[in-house]
This record gives sequence, structure tokens and C-alpha cells, in this order.
Amino acid sequence: MPKAPVLPLICVEEGGLAAANLSATHAAWAQANGFSGQRGRLLALPGQGGALDAFLFGTGEADTRPALVTGLAGAALAPGAYRLEGALADPDLAALGFRLGAYRFDRYRQGKPAPTLADPGPAEVTRLVEAATLARDLINTPANDLGPDAFEAEIRAFAKARKMDIKVTSGDALLKANFPMIHAVGRASPEAPRLVDLTWGKAGDPKVTLVGKGVTFDTGGLDIKSASGMLIMKKDMGGAANVLGLAHAIVSAKLRVRLRVLIPIVENAIAGAAFRPGDVLKSRKGLTVEIGNTDAEGRLILADALALADEEKPDLLLDMATLTGAARVALGPDLPPLYSTDDSLARALMASGALSDDPLWHMPLWSPYDSMMSSKIADVNNAATGGFAGSVTAALFLRRFVGNAGAWVHLDIYGWAPEARPGRSQGGTDQGIRAVYGVLKQRYS
Repeated sequence: MPKAPVLPLICVEEGGLAAANLSATHAAWAQANGFSGQRGRLLALPGQGGALDAFLFGTGEADTRPALVTGLAGAALAPGAYRLEGALADPDLAALGFRLGAYRFDRYRQGKPAPTLADPGPAEVTRLVEAATLARDLINTPANDLGPDAFEAEIRAFAKARKMDIKVTSGDALLKANFPMIHAVGRASPEAPRLVDLTWGKAGDPKVTLVGKGVTFDTGGLDIKSASGMLIMKKDMGGAANVLGLAHAIVSAKLRVRLRVLIPIVENAIAGAAFRPGDVLKSRKGLTVEIGNTDAEGRLILADALALADEEKPDLLLDMATLTGAARVALGPDLPPLYSTDDSLARALMASGALSDDPLWHMPLWSPYDSMMSSKIADVNNAATGGFAGSVTAALFLRRFVGNAGAWVHLDIYGWAPEARPGRSQGGTDQGIRAVYGVLKQRYS
């Protein structure tokens, strides 16, 4: 059986049909069909005998289109091999967009094969596609197949494939090792809470530590969520999934860092052993925390992990977490807020994200709001009073557990695309990976 031909995908800017160097027949066909390079529009160019010669793809106006606009073609085209041609300001970014747009999650149903590129781009493109795919697959997997036990198994396989050292502290051993808040949040689940600790790289290289929130499902605990609020809570381990994707990129690129990855894994379940509103928990750092809301559990497990990470004074400490609904109220699902103790680093992360269509927005660590988390019986409350500035107060809560790191960054990601957009299918999604990797690559190549 003859091999299917590779079809050209000719990218055309809005109003740029004349620059596409089409044959007279194809140019007339495009004009007859009203094709002018409209963003996301595909038009098949017929050949002889009913065969296809190529596709035209509209990229839209140059000053308004997203960088990953070719992802719209990757999402829409039929299975087959394609070759990017035409108006490509950045061929690597175009290849990245197409391949990210072609992502499919077919674990539970038979889907059509994804379209591919005959030239997939350089290793850097493949590295970032693999990082995003890893994060998306993990987030999309439901909690019945990715509870704490299964998630640990996935991480063990991840570590083995990359020759990373791994240590897991689980169940009551968390109390002996002084991770009381991780234990408290996860103890009601039939699957034990745990802390996974991965390391890679040379001990003498700059220390970069990543922390990812790994709540495999969040009922809200005794402060139970509504049915609609619980519907996509399989994504509450999205911070951990994206941290693993970022770790893949770092290891694959062999960046000159001593990488550490800390992932506290719990299920916030409801049972007789569940922690309660009004409880006072002791943290690894020694601070006592009054529980104002059991649905503010992510910051509790992150606090113990951040305290551990901070003890060895890393050059950079970065956490990712699907932490607050307030972040989505403020900035929507596509634009994660970024908090940092280093303003120049925050600016670099925003610039890197803008270049790779992985946007972040710098938000303030506004210290006067610390008082919103005051407690009359403990050092701090895990839930702010008044309902204002929820993402800011969550970041301020976490900052209390960091003091030795050279710089700290907190990304309050959503990890979910409510609707498909260029380079991102609907469902679990990557956020922050390319933005952070771009800065690390510049600093530590």
C-alpha cells in the first residue's frame, strides 16, 4: 500500500493571500471561497482526480493572533502527515502550536489518530510537547484511576525513566518525620497521604526546588463543596502535574541545576478521621494554624512541603498549585497569577511566558492583608476573613513558610481549559511550564 502523501499546510496572514505564491487555479479557488487568511480557517486546495494538493490555513492579523495559532489547525485536521509552509514568523513556535493543538486524551475511548508533522521541529519543541502532554494526561485522568497510590506509582515510573532519586514518606510516618499538616489533610482517605521527594543533578550546581500541590480529589472536606464545585476536582493535582512536566523539560535539556521536586499527595476526603473546622494544626515550621475552612486544604500541604524545601536554602523555590477560585475571579482561567519575592524574576517570567504563549500576571504580595488571616488562638488562620483578595491572602499564607530561599515564586494556576483555544484542548492543561522553563534555560544552560 503506497504511503500517504505529506500535505502542505500553507499558513496565510489576514490579507496575505497574494504573498502565498499559489498557482492561478488555487488562488482563484481561495478567492471564490472567500478565504483571506481569517484566523483558524482551513481551506482544502483540490488537485486532480479528487485528490488534495494542500490546505490553506488562516493565521489572522499579525498583531492580534496568539503565538500558538497553528494549534487550531492541529485540532481540526484529519489524521495524516502535514508540512508547515507559508507565513511562519517562528517555525519552531508554529510546530509547537500545531503539535500541542493535536493533543488527544483517548485513554477511555477510541479516538481518531492525531495529525502529525513530517518535520516535528527540533528537540526543544519535542521536549515542550512531552512536558505539556505529561501534565495534561495526568490532570485528565479521573481520581478513580489516579488516587494517591496510583499517583505515587506514576511518579516512581517518571523518576526511574529519568534516573532521579526518590524518597516517599507515607501515612503515620509523616507524623514521625514532622509533616503534620500533610497527614491531617489526607488521613480521612482510605489511601494514605504521602510526600514524594525527587532529586536530580550535581550537588554543587544551583539548587532549584519545585513544589506541586497533589490533591488527587478535593471534596472540600467537612466544608463540602457543591456538586458543581466538585465536578472537575480531579484537576486539583494540576500543580503537581505541571511541576512534573517542568521537571521533565529540565532533565531532558540537562540544565545545570540540582533539581529537587516535592509533591505532597492527598485526597481531601470525608470520613470520621477528617480534620475539622476549628481544629488547630501544628506545621513543620512550628507555626500553629487554625482551620477556618477545610476546603482551603491545598495551602496546608504546600506549607509543610515548602518548609522542608526552604530548610536547605535553594537558590530558587517555586510552587505551582490549583489553589484559589479567587484567582479565576480576578484573572479568568487562562491567566495564572504570579507571586514572587523577586520582582526582576517575576518580570522575566512574564516576558518568557509572553514569548511562548504561556501567559502569567504578576500580582502583589500585599503585606497589609496578612491581618485578614489572624487567629485569636493560633499563629494564623488558613482562611481569610471578609472574602476579599483570596488569591493574595493564600500567597501570603504560603510566604510565612519560606524565608531562606534566594527567591520564591508561587503560581496559582487553574490547570483546566473550560473551552478549547489555540494549542490547548478543552480539559486538563499545562500552565507555567514554558514560561518557567524559558527563564531556567536562559540562566542554567
